[in-house]
Amino acid sequence: MLRGVIFDIDGTLIDSNDAHANSWVETLAEAGYQVPFDVIWPMIGMGGDKLLPTATGIDSESEIGKKLGKRRWEIFQKKYLPSLRPTPGARELVERMNRDGLKLVVATSASGDELEALLDVAGVSDLMGPRESASGGRESKPDPDIVQAAVRASRIKPEDLIMLGDTPYDVQASIGAHVNLVALLSGGWTALELSGATAIYDDPADLLRWYDQSPLSVDALAD
Repeated sequence: MLRGVIFDIDGTLIDSNDAHANSWVETLAEAGYQVPFDVIWPMIGMGGDKLLPTATGIDSESEIGKKLGKRRWEIFQKKYLPSLRPTPGARELVERMNRDGLKLVVATSASGDELEALLDVAGVSDLMGPRESASGGRESKPDPDIVQAAVRASRIKPEDLIMLGDTPYDVQASIGAHVNLVALLSGGWTALELSGATAIYDDPADLLRWYDQSPLSVDALAD
C-alpha cells in the first residue's frame, strides 16, 4: 500500500540544474580551474562532495574544497536563485499527493539554507514533511544514504514509498534504498538515461495529468 512519497528537489520541483552547473563553472574558473559547462552538467544531481573531486581532483573536505563549496553557494544564491522557477505543475502535484494523505519527505543532496531556499522557490515548503540531506556524515547521491534516511524519517516501509526524481543518481540511490522511483524528464536527462525508473513523465504537470493511471493513483493506494 502506497503511503508516502520521497522527493528530490532540483530538476524535479524546480528548474535549477543549469543554474547549479553554471555556478560550479564560475566558481572553479575563479579558482583557476577551467572546467566546461558540458563536463559539469552531467554531474549535477550527485552531491557537491562528489562533484568537486570528480571535476578537479580536489577533496571537498580539504580547506580549499570547503572554500570552493562556500563560494559556489554564494554565486548560486546571488546570481541564479532569484530567477529560478518551479517546474510546471510542481505545487499542484504536491497538493494532490497531500490531499491523498501521502506522507511527503525530502531527500536531496542540497543542505541547510540552500534546501530551504529551493523549497521556497518551488512553492512547496509548507506542504513538505521531514527534510533529509547530505549532512550528519551521510553520503550524497548516488549513494543511497539520503534516501535511506528519508525512509527512516517517514516511518514507512520502503515498499510502501515511491521516490520522485530526475537524474540517474536518483535512480541509483532509490534502487540502493529499495524504493521504487518515478522519474521526470524536467531535469534534462533522457528516458534511456533514467532506465530503472518504475515510470517516466515529462514534468510534474504531465504526471498530474496522468495521475489516475500512474503508480500514485487511487488504485495503487488500494493495492
